[in-house]
Amino acid sequence: MKVNGKVFVVTGGGNGMGRELVLGLLNRGAKVAAVDINEAALNETKILAGDLKNELTLHVLNITNKDAVNCFPEQIVKEHGTVDGIINNAGIIQPFEKINNLGFEIIERVMNVNFYGSLYMVKAFLPYLLKRPEGHIANVSSMGGFLPVPGQSIYGATKAGVKIFTEGLSAELANTNVNTTVIFPGAIATNIKANSGAEEMNKKETNKSSVLKPMPPAKAARIMINAIEKNKSRVFVGKDSKLMDLIYRIGPRFATNLIAKQLKSHIPD
Repeated sequence: MKVNGKVFVVTGGGNGMGRELVLGLLNRGAKVAAVDINEAALNETKILAGDLKNELTLHVLNITNKDAVNCFPEQIVKEHGTVDGIINNAGIIQPFEKINNLGFEIIERVMNVNFYGSLYMVKAFLPYLLKRPEGHIANVSSMGGFLPVPGQSIYGATKAGVKIFTEGLSAELANTNVNTTVIFPGAIATNIKANSGAEEMNKKETNKSSVLKPMPPAKAARIMINAIEKNKSRVFVGKDSKLMDLIYRIGPRFATNLIAKQLKSHIPD
């Protein structure tokens, strides 16, 4: 699907990869509905859109609110006339804690945002997308969605759910006009820890233990949009994601132990 002239909905559009996806789509001629729970962040995205701001609408929405999401497509159709694609980018990580130390309030919050938020959006918009000449659903999983990351086990479980959900959806839509892409970002230089309330990781230690530098979110967004335009069913964003996918498929135990060793100092006993 060429995004030029199409209408896209992007969740998490107020910062990080979501903001860059919004700006990248606008620069390629798309109209965009940016969604975020943070109104101030959305307004900053609109300022950055510059001369393209008239092709952008802002929508404050809690994607974990099933009823609100279910009513949302009608609002988009009212403002844009139609909808051609959605990118479920919004997501949060958990504090770096073992499962035994995590409270259910945190577990449920991560599950609701990462998995149910994406599910609600797909369920709400799919009937509209099926009516279009071509439609697209892109769901952002994670490197943690195929590789176990100690201290992020719940986050990884939600992203693994997004992976399988998207792949199953792809099979179900095989004979329709709607394509899907599941996205596996590696380390991206965003504010996800702050936005998730998980800032306790020591920045110096994180940088020291990283084999590769985090990818700038603008570059990550370009890779994602390119994958959508090529109707790729999956895309690995970053050398770390590509490398760890290969290592994990060849030696799952070795890959798991490697990640555990890298993150050992970050996880409280």
